[in-house]
Amino acid sequence: MQTFPLFANLAGRAVLVIGGGTVAERKTHALLNAGACVHLGAPALTPQLQSWVEEGKMLLRGSAFEAAWLDDVFLAVAATDDASVNQTVSDAAEARKKLVNVVDNPQLCSYIVPSVIDRSPVQIAISSNGTAPVLIRQLRQQLETLIPQQFGNMADIAGRWRSAVKKQLGSISERRRFWETLFGSRFAGAALAGDISGAEALLREQLAQGVPQHGEVTLVGAGPGDPGLLTLNALQAIQQADIVFHDALISDEIMSLIRRDAERVPVGKRGGHHSVPQQDINNLLIEHAKKGLRVVRLKGGDPFIFGRGGEEMQAVASQGIPCRVVPGITAALGASASAGIPLTHRDHAQSVLFVTGHTCRDENAIDWETLARPRQTVVVYMGTVNAAKITRELTQRGRSPETPVAVISHATRTSQKVYTGSLTDLDVLASQAAAPALFIIGEVAAQQHETGVIGYTNLINEATAKLPHAA
Repeated sequence: MQTFPLFANLAGRAVLVIGGGTVAERKTHALLNAGACVHLGAPALTPQLQSWVEEGKMLLRGSAFEAAWLDDVFLAVAATDDASVNQTVSDAAEARKKLVNVVDNPQLCSYIVPSVIDRSPVQIAISSNGTAPVLIRQLRQQLETLIPQQFGNMADIAGRWRSAVKKQLGSISERRRFWETLFGSRFAGAALAGDISGAEALLREQLAQGVPQHGEVTLVGAGPGDPGLLTLNALQAIQQADIVFHDALISDEIMSLIRRDAERVPVGKRGGHHSVPQQDINNLLIEHAKKGLRVVRLKGGDPFIFGRGGEEMQAVASQGIPCRVVPGITAALGASASAGIPLTHRDHAQSVLFVTGHTCRDENAIDWETLARPRQTVVVYMGTVNAAKITRELTQRGRSPETPVAVISHATRTSQKVYTGSLTDLDVLASQAAAPALFIIGEVAAQQHETGVIGYTNLINEATAKLPHAA
C-alpha cells in the first residue's frame, strides 16, 4: 500500500487552491461541498470561480503564488497548467510540512484525491495512487450502478438511533448483531425506497425484540481457492462471523476476506499432518454457537462433497442450533474449468463420477467395475497417495492403460499446475503434484486447451534424468 487512505474533515478549515481554470474550478467545487474555506490564487478565473469570489464563497489571495499563503492553510492544491508553478507550490508546501496535491503529477503530491462514490453520509473512495485514472473512472462507473442512490438513508437513520441502541444493548457483539440483522431486513427496503418513517418504525420494532441469544452455525464452501469463485452468500457469512473454524488449505486470499476481528481457528485435515478429530470439530462448533456466537465452518470446495459437512450439520442440528449451508464450487468443477478440460463431452464422456482417494485403501469401499467403464470421466479427490493402486485397479478391470489423465495441483490459484499423460503415468505425475491435487481420468483429459500445460508424454525422454516439470 503506497498511500494511507483517510478521510479529512475540512469543514471550516482553510485550503489553498492555485489555479483559475476548469480543473481548479472542479477541485474548488468539491472543497466547498466539504465545507472548506477556499483561498484561491490565480491570474485569471473561470466565470464560475469569479462568481464564487464575488458571492463571498471563497477568498482571492492574488494572481501570483506566494509561499507565505501556505502558512494559514490546512492543505493545498496546485491545479495550474504551468509545470514550474506547480513545482514551486509543491516545494514550498514540502518545506512548510503542508499537505499538497499537484493535479496529474503524483510525484509532486504528498496526498492524492481519490475518486468518490457519494451516498452521503456514506462515501466510497477508490484510487490507483495516480497510476491509472481512467481505470479508476471505469470502476467508479460500475460501482455507481450497483449502489442505490438512497443508500445513505440507512446510515442517516443508524446515526440518529445509535445512542438509543447503545443504551439498550450493552455489548459490542450484541450491537453488531442487531445492526447486521437490521440492515438485512425489511428496514433496508424501506430506507432505500425513501420511506424514512417506515424504516424507523421497523428499527424501533426490531430494537424492542432485542437480539436473539442463541448463536448459529454456517457451513461455508470456500471453493477451490480463487477468491473470485466465492459466492456472495459465502462472502457475507465470513464477513459476519464471530469465529471461523477453517480448513488448512484455504487460500490466503480468501482468509484475508474474513472480518478482521473474527477469531480464526485452523481445524483442517491434511495428509501426513496432525489434524483435529471430526468429533472435536463438531463439539467446537456446538460449544461456540451455544455462547451466542455466529460460527462459520469454512471448508474448501463444497461442504457436501467429500467435506463431511453432512456430519457437522447433523451434529449441530441435534443440539437445536440453527445451521445453514452455503454451497461452494467443488474442486472438480473449478479444476476442470481452469485447466480447460470438459468433464463431459458428447464424443467422449456421457457421465462423470466423483470419488475420494481416501477410500481406496478399503477394498469394499469402491465399485471398481463401475469406475472402469469406458466413455465416462472419473474425478478422484485426495488420491495422490493411492495413485498406483488406482491405476492397477482400473487397468485390471479393463480400462485401457493409455486412457488420458490429468493431475491438477492448486486448482484455480496462481500456483496452479497441470500434468498430463496416460493412466500408466498417473503415479509419476501424482508424485510431482503439490497438495491439494485432483485427478481427471478419461478421454476428456486429452481435450484440454494447451495454454500453460505441459504433458508428461512430451517429457518422457527427459524423465530418465529427472521427473517432469509442470508449466
